[in-house]
Amino acid sequence: MQEVKIYEYAVIRLVPKVEREEFFNIGLVMFSKREKYIRVDFHLCPIKFDLMKCEMDKEAILQNLENFRHVANGNKAGGEIAAFDIPERFRWLTAVRSSVIQTSRPHPGKTKDLDATFERLFNELVQ
Repeated sequence: MQEVKIYEYAVIRLVPKVEREEFFNIGLVMFSKREKYIRVDFHLCPIKFDLMKCEMDKEAILQNLENFRHVANGNKAGGEIAAFDIPERFRWLTAVRSSVIQTSRPHPGKTKDLDATFERLFNELVQ
């Protein structure tokens, strides 16, 4: 029997014009302290991107999202923050910021399968 795992997740959002506070979901970050688990994935829908009349360069946004992944995975390309332990990296990724890439507040949950839960949440909230 699988043990129940406690996790937190946050939705990654694109906020094309911060002053308007409009956004759409583009990714997910999920973390479990006890399991030493962190995962980030994203999908920048070109139709939604065009509808929001985003003035930012799409490639620049994708590069920033890749940096989120580098930080989460602890890759050197993520800079000094990528060297932090997993809980600190998650807290940095989900910190409140006033930029075009933001995250929701973290939400808690319980699951027996972290990857399956990540996939379900990603499909429900991002795709």
